[in-house]
Amino acid sequence: MKEKIHPNYREVVFVDTSSDLKFLTRSTIKTSDTIEWEDGKTYPMARVEISSASHPFYTGKQILVDSGGRVERFRKRYGRQTFTTGAEAGEDETGK
Repeated sequence: MKEKIHPNYREVVFVDTSSDLKFLTRSTIKTSDTIEWEDGKTYPMARVEISSASHPFYTGKQILVDSGGRVERFRKRYGRQTFTTGAEAGEDETGK
């Protein structure tokens, strides 16, 4: 292999933020966070939103994960809590 052209392949702890599962494996991912593992050593840490512990295919149940606050941003942008048509809200045909 050529020197200095390959990424740094090292042990990294991945943390599933929705289920608090942590696992140690090897990866080339770049991260600035670190965590102390069960063996007392400090490893780089990468956060993931979905792993086998939280994915619906593996768990058999659907979980709504809104990690980015997308629902709240949508509600702030459009300013209504419920969405109904004009007729359902008591408006007449003119829209008033």
